Amino acid sequence: MLASASTPAAEEKQELAPVVQCKGVNDLDKVVLREVRGSSAEVYLYGGHVTSWKDEHGDELLFVSNKAIFKPPKAIRGGIPICFPQFSNFGNLEQHGFARNRVWTIDTDPPPFPVPTTNTAYIDLILKPTEEDLKIWPHSFEYRLRVALSPGGDLMLTSRIRNTNADGKPFSFTFAYHTYFKISDISEVRVEGLETLDYLDNLQDRARFTEQGDAIVFESELDRIYLGTPSKIAIIDHEKKRTFVVRKGGLPDAGLVNAYLLFVCLSLKSFENEVPEVSYIVCYSCLESLGQKGKGYVRFWR
Repeated sequence: MLASASTPAAEEKQELAPVVQCKGVNDLDKVVLREVRGSSAEVYLYGGHVTSWKDEHGDELLFVSNKAIFKPPKAIRGGIPICFPQFSNFGNLEQHGFARNRVWTIDTDPPPFPVPTTNTAYIDLILKPTEEDLKIWPHSFEYRLRVALSPGGDLMLTSRIRNTNADGKPFSFTFAYHTYFKISDISEVRVEGLETLDYLDNLQDRARFTEQGDAIVFESELDRIYLGTPSKIAIIDHEKKRTFVVRKGGLPDAGLVNAYLLFVCLSLKSFENEVPEVSYIVCYSCLESLGQKGKGYVRFWR
């Protein structure tokens, strides 16, 4: 299933292969997924990080900063960072945990999925803790990630996290797909599916409020955690006439935290003017906490 290409020319020759391993920025290993209708995705082994998702017309759907540093130990800025075993500052680790700063490996023998997939454009990655990781977070685990493209170009990320502690002692964690969607202009964007929900406002020390609007529109800086969220939300970009539909599922043994986090980087000065054709970005994450084991997915339509 996995073809390899060591140069751009070789990669071009493999353009019909659904999965190609090749070199990316700064000679980092990456995997390119392609579907027959023209959609594609790129996944760097560093961070298990999706850095590109293009539709069948070749239009990029994810935002990656033009100041992104593709060089360890810096996390890649934009795309879909994997935040694990901690999201944000929900714990004592560094912001967003360490998974996005580690080199993942290709999982050549993943356990079978309950429902076999017919997709051919997918890659399975795995992350295990190093001795240094265990010093700062003393829990042994296997984090398996599948990144897949459907024949229609939908992107699906599936995480399977297994507790491998020798004593079987459970542990809790948070994780997120910290997705940066590429949009036209924030004034033309609305989010549907979070109406009437309670949220924590990060701009007001996580004070709790209830969403009052029929949909979320962006007139000023927004940084919130929505609670008790549904399995589907829609991000509508009126100018581009494009809708991102985001679905989540799995994690049946989830604990107290089960939230979507939605915010817009309006106040981060370092993002201003980085990409002239993109004024703003919308960030979207799925945040969960659970015990010994779990599986969860997020699927993106457009």
